[in-house]
Amino acid sequence: MSALPLSGIKVLDLTRVLAGPLSAQMLGDLGAEVIKIERPGSGDDARAFGPPYLVDPEGRENNNNSFYLCANRNKESVTVNIATPDGQAIVRELAKSCDVMMENYKVGDLKRYGLDYEAIKAVNPGIIYCSVTGFGQTGPYAPRAGYDAILQAMGGLMSVTGHMDGEPGAGPMKVGPSIVDYMTGMNSSIAILAALYHRDANGGKGQHLDVCLFDTVIASLSHWAQIYLVNGKTPPRRGTWGNGGMPAGVFRCSDGELMLVVGNDAQYARTCAVLGAPELAIDPRFLKNNDRVVHGKEIMAIYAGLFLKKPVAYWLDELDKAGVPCGPINDFAQVFADPHVRERGMEIKVDHPFEHSLSLIRNPLTFSETPIKEYRAPPRLGENTREVLASKLGYDDAKLDALKQQGII
Repeated sequence: MSALPLSGIKVLDLTRVLAGPLSAQMLGDLGAEVIKIERPGSGDDARAFGPPYLVDPEGRENNNNSFYLCANRNKESVTVNIATPDGQAIVRELAKSCDVMMENYKVGDLKRYGLDYEAIKAVNPGIIYCSVTGFGQTGPYAPRAGYDAILQAMGGLMSVTGHMDGEPGAGPMKVGPSIVDYMTGMNSSIAILAALYHRDANGGKGQHLDVCLFDTVIASLSHWAQIYLVNGKTPPRRGTWGNGGMPAGVFRCSDGELMLVVGNDAQYARTCAVLGAPELAIDPRFLKNNDRVVHGKEIMAIYAGLFLKKPVAYWLDELDKAGVPCGPINDFAQVFADPHVRERGMEIKVDHPFEHSLSLIRNPLTFSETPIKEYRAPPRLGENTREVLASKLGYDDAKLDALKQQGII
């Protein structure tokens, strides 16, 4: 097998919490060498985002929680106090030999420390410098801090998420996971890879990348936002109803629930046959998908009554035989026990000092020639500080001890 796609690329990661760390983790999975800079003593803010934490072998409190673990594998942790001149100098020295530098500080914060793009560009003109923020480097909101839930609200996502008007619990609703952070992390990775290709394959230069949560969530609304741009109307919240093909949504069965998406007219006819109501396929109200969208409440109500007649397993089996997209509504235990998920290897095991068989989620990308096979556990705070500063900058033990004593590392 060939080397991983990003072998030889060096990344200096000054990001914290989720979006930036997820992006740097993606680069690390793909073979880049990622040096994560953390605050001495406290580290990445995510380390304090609450339980569950790994259990320390001695039972001591630690800062290796699930929030941190999900976004920091395949990295080295180096603690540096960037509020000090010596700490700033260390970061600039490390940046000299890196291809990429990533940060997610508020706009202008790193300029105070001489770690902004222009300062780093002065010591490394070819650097790809990626700034990840809530609102971007320009615009009236640029100085603001931004967290996922705030951007879900401001970007319009919450306005189209939740129960339909008139139903119990109706109103705007946040998506459960930090989905805007995740999407922003992926956008950051795409931007970095494109900039590296421009620099290395097209004879281009290093550059500053501006990726933010606000832009990301608006772009992610895709066809929903496009509806507004076409007719000036915000689509209503649809609960679990589908966004195109109908009928689509959660249906209660005799012993539980399933999710159904009827994507075209042929699937609709087959679904009606499975439900024992073939006459619905020729009902003039429901002949074409557009008809079923117009008469959505009617067809959904009819389907709801039919699904109540039998258990989930029966319907899933019969719909699958008929080639109709459907699925159970799994909790996480069911997800990771699913035979397909197990076959795909979505749960991986890594060796961590606190848990020798720590479960993580594998990178979702699969390559035929450069498969991702090595997963290193997210580092403990400062685990690699001495090793990295000795090997990269030539610091000897005396200097490292002095920096440690002064609180710089």
